[in-house]
Formats: sequence, structure tokens, C-alpha cells
Amino acid sequence: MKLLLRILLTAILVMIISYFMNGVSVDNFITSIIVAVVLGLLNILVKPILVLLTLPVTIFTLGLFLLFINAAMILLCTKIVGGFKVDSLWTAMLFSIVLSISQSIMYRLANDDK
Repeated sequence: MKLLLRILLTAILVMIISYFMNGVSVDNFITSIIVAVVLGLLNILVKPILVLLTLPVTIFTLGLFLLFINAAMILLCTKIVGGFKVDSLWTAMLFSIVLSISQSIMYRLANDDK
């Protein structure tokens, strides 16, 4: 149930961010749900491999290279999911930052059952 809530929250955030951010477009809500699932799978399966392969660069840049890895995950998602489009690497990086911050806030608010 918690996973389903996270997917739905991420899908809603993807729709909201794409509405306000130039260079990002999502066709409909079903596409945003698919984007949320694909991003989750990419972050589980592909991102750890990329982080491991680029560890020296990440250490040298004091972790800032992870922003490029996150942007690469967004761009890879645009290649996989039809109806989701991000114009450039810099747009993908900004989208990734905004999505991460808003996910953190929303997950904390949704998990406030204490």
C-alpha cells in the first residue's frame, strides 16, 4: 500500500512539475504513472551500477556528479516512455532536483502517522 501511495504521489508531482516547467511535457496522468514506475525501476536497477562505475568522478566532484546521473535517469526515462519529453540535460537536471525535493516533502507529509 505504501508503494502504491508513493507511485501516485510521484505521478502527481510529475504532472505538476511538467505543467510549470518549460521543456518538460507529459501527455496525460496515465503517462505520469508510467513515468513514476519507470523512474523507480531505473533508480533501483540502473542507477547503482552508474554510481559504482563513476565513483572516482563522484568523489572528485564531491558528489555533484550524482546530479548528472539523476539527469541521465530522467533522459533515459524519456527514451523508454512515450508521451514524456524533456528537452535537454539541463532541463532534466532541474526537473530531477525539483522532483527530489518535492518528493521528500510529500513523502514526509504523507507518512505523518506518529
